[in-house]
Amino acid sequence: MGSDQNQTSANSSSGGGLPEPVTAAGRDGLDAILAAPERAVIALDFDGTLAPIVPDPDRARAHPDAVPALAALAPKVAAVAVVTGRPAEVAVRNGGFAGVAGLDHLVVLGHYGAERWEAATGKVTAPDPHPGVEAVRREFPEVLASVPRSRGTWIEDKGRALAAHTRRAEDPEAAFEALREPLDALAERHGLIVEPGRMVLELRPPGMDKGVALRAYLRDVGAGAVLYAGDDLGDIPAFDAVEALRGEGLPGVLVCSANEEVRELASRADVVVPDPEGVVRLLSALAARLS
Repeated sequence: MGSDQNQTSANSSSGGGLPEPVTAAGRDGLDAILAAPERAVIALDFDGTLAPIVPDPDRARAHPDAVPALAALAPKVAAVAVVTGRPAEVAVRNGGFAGVAGLDHLVVLGHYGAERWEAATGKVTAPDPHPGVEAVRREFPEVLASVPRSRGTWIEDKGRALAAHTRRAEDPEAAFEALREPLDALAERHGLIVEPGRMVLELRPPGMDKGVALRAYLRDVGAGAVLYAGDDLGDIPAFDAVEALRGEGLPGVLVCSANEEVRELASRADVVVPDPEGVVRLLSALAARLS
């Protein structure tokens, strides 16, 4: 805990200005973005990063200052990409991203990159769903009912994935742990994987994660630098990807929207901010530096 606190403090010392990364690699990444913003991609998770975590994910909305900050920043960089496990259309709706002046270069990579929404066209492109998802959809309620501690857990149907949320259970952590084994077995039977998060277990097709999605998108646009911000376990593959790309010569900055439930990202981040409001302040400060 001490190292996370120190890192958070170090990154917050510049007040309302642009935080200075605490690592050399992060400083190199930020310098590259500032030197050639037209080749930089700003990539961000949605829930917990642009939007505060709420008990009902259907009610999650981007921080009120997020869209203005993105609209100020997007015209100055190669692209802004929202990388999320949510369906692309849901992220667009909950984020309020459609039809916003200045967000022509915004892309939403939904379902860990399986779906792609582009602000320039307003359309979503995606392959056919994995057949295992429909089988899991039929069996999921019965599996939940067979686990006594799961009372209060509810299922979110994401179309291409399904998730069990335990945040509203009588004992959220106990429900989360009790569901791990039966959901692992359910996913394995139908060729899916289980992705744990903040009081959520998501069953989705294998071979796709935020790291794969981010790498593919950066390659598509010929990015010269990247900033990635996330908050949860599902963002670890994206952190892995940025670290690997830095080793291959692509500068990058890793930003953590810190929380008490998941601390792994804070220890690996170049910049730590306390919450989505901190992310928004960082985006606004970066836009101001690029003016």
